[in-house]
Amino acid sequence: MDTFDPKHIYSDAAKLARLKDKKLFLFDIDGTIAVGDTLYEGSANLLRYIQAIGGRAYYITNNSTKSGLDYVKKFYDAFHLDSTEDHFITSGYMTLRFLKKNYADKKIFVLGTASFVAELRKNGLWVTEVCEDGIDCVVVAYDSELNYAKLTEVCKVLFTQDVPFYGTNPDLRCPIDFGFIPDCGAICDMITATTDKQPIYLGKPSKEVVKLCLEVSGFTPEETLVVGDRLYTDIACGINGGVDTCVLFTGEAQKKDILTPEGEPNTQYLPDYAFENVQELLNACQGEINFK
Repeated sequence: MDTFDPKHIYSDAAKLARLKDKKLFLFDIDGTIAVGDTLYEGSANLLRYIQAIGGRAYYITNNSTKSGLDYVKKFYDAFHLDSTEDHFITSGYMTLRFLKKNYADKKIFVLGTASFVAELRKNGLWVTEVCEDGIDCVVVAYDSELNYAKLTEVCKVLFTQDVPFYGTNPDLRCPIDFGFIPDCGAICDMITATTDKQPIYLGKPSKEVVKLCLEVSGFTPEETLVVGDRLYTDIACGINGGVDTCVLFTGEAQKKDILTPEGEPNTQYLPDYAFENVQELLNACQGEINFK
C-alpha cells in the first residue's frame, strides 16, 4: 500500500510561496506534460499561465530521435500548441553541441536512428556506422531501429579501439501508451555489460542543459523550476544546475521513490516539490494549494 503523503515535501508555506516567483519552467515532455500524442489535463492551462506572467517554457527532453522542428510539428498537430524550434532542448541537440566543440574534424561512430545520424552529418560531422580504422569516439543514442548488426558493430569498435564512449542520455526506459520501452540507458547498459566500457552521458542530468536555458532566456536560477517525472535525469538535472525542482507522479517516479513510509528521504535526488500531476502544480503556482 502507498502510504506516502506528498505534503511532507512541500507543506512549508515559504517554499510554496516561492512558486509564484518562478518565470522559467524547464519541462520534461513524456510522462510530465504528455504521453505519446495525448496532452495531460492542465498542461495547456499551465503554459497559458506562464505566458500570462511574462515567463517562458522550455522543453528539455532526452528523446534524441526528434529534432526541435519535429517537436514544433508534434506540438501543433497533436497538442494544438504553438511553439518555436528554440523552445526545445533535446539530448540530441546537446550531443550535437558537444561533438561540434570537441570532435569537429574527428571520425565519430554513431549508433542511433537514421534521422539522428542524418542530423549529425547535416551539421558537418564525420560520422560512420561501421567499425573501421581511425575512429575517435563512440556515440550511442536511443534507437527505435536497433538490430543485432548495429550492436555487433559498436561492440567491435569498443573492443578493438581505445576510444571514449558517449551516450545521449541515461534514461533506462521511455514512457509509451501501454507502459515503457527500453531507452538509451538500457541500450548502453547492454553494451557496458558486454564490453566493460562505461558511457559518459551528454543530456540530462548534465548541468549544461540548465546552464544553456539560463543563458538564452536571461532568467535567474531563483526564477527557474525544472519539472519532470524521473528522479535520476530530470530532478538530478535541476539539482546539478542549481535550480529548484518539481517531480510529477504521472510518469516513472513513484511516491515510494521519494520518501520511506517513515517519512525519511529515499533518494539522493530529493525534489523541492512533489505534485500528483501538472494541474496540481498549476494550482500551487496560482496559490490555490495550502496544506497548513
